[in-house]
Amino acid sequence: MIRAAVIGLGRWGRNHVRAAQAAGVAPCAALRFTRAVVRDPAKSADYASTHGLALGTNLDEVLADPAIDAVVLATPNSQHAAQIEACARAGKSVLSEKPLALTLDSARGALAACERAGVVLAVGHDKRLWPSMQSLAEIVASGDLGTLLHVEGHFSNENARNFHTSWREDPAEAPGASLTGTGIHVLDAMIRMLGPVDRVRVLHRVLPTPGGEGPSPDALTATVEFAGGCTGVLCGVRPTPLFWRVHVFGTRGSAEAIGDNELVVRASGQPPRRRVFDRVDALRLQLEAFAVAVDRRAEGSGAWPVAPGELLGTVAGAEAVFAALRSGETIAAARP
Repeated sequence: MIRAAVIGLGRWGRNHVRAAQAAGVAPCAALRFTRAVVRDPAKSADYASTHGLALGTNLDEVLADPAIDAVVLATPNSQHAAQIEACARAGKSVLSEKPLALTLDSARGALAACERAGVVLAVGHDKRLWPSMQSLAEIVASGDLGTLLHVEGHFSNENARNFHTSWREDPAEAPGASLTGTGIHVLDAMIRMLGPVDRVRVLHRVLPTPGGEGPSPDALTATVEFAGGCTGVLCGVRPTPLFWRVHVFGTRGSAEAIGDNELVVRASGQPPRRRVFDRVDALRLQLEAFAVAVDRRAEGSGAWPVAPGELLGTVAGAEAVFAALRSGETIAAARP
């Protein structure tokens, strides 16, 4: 059993705790949260008591606790890299919410710190564990689609309005607008299947915020060229109800993941084949995979199943999107 601390008990930090040990579900056998770090303990006291969390306000105190094996970061984006390095110095494995970092240089520094310390660095791309996305990646890797030509991805998520927090509107925390927190999952999916980004161009439309409160309604479109030669389009509309789609096109057919549990495969001369999978708790699966990696690392083996090059590639692609948003120009992505 991995004993973990969660840093941040906002909506997503609580989602991690729910996935591991919410009432009414079997406790996660691999990981349990025992401590939490928050800015205002009074706001989280009842929640912490319900879930058996010791509350504190200081990350360093958690890192000095020998009873803590690992740390999960659910903190603002700009804090991730420095907090990961602090965890590494303390010998604690760490699962950081995405993005891993806001710049490629800081992501490299965080990764290098964990490699030097011999601890696991995991990043919260839990959408990789959706059955639709697992099946899509398998089909792409199989070669059944022929030569890959193009990918289209879409993310819309009105949760930005329903669970608004002001820091997510801050350009210092979200330099890619809605791509920084939500669309980066789609970018990660594309890089997983097609390799690193070569160049990117972005169009972004922002409307006035109704009533002056909440997130700005916006629509973002990024056109992408991948280093392997494929093209891509990534779109997001922040105020629209939740919708996810990743569609890969090849010379012999296409495969489209829709939401978390639906896949449609189209092959030349055949009717479309639609599959609907049982839903899973991807966040719980991610925590279990993290716990397994931490256990195996303690035994001298094991690593996070996402390759470091892919972790860095997603940050490099996102950094290019950030620069394209600022400049309005086509931006060449750095090599991860």
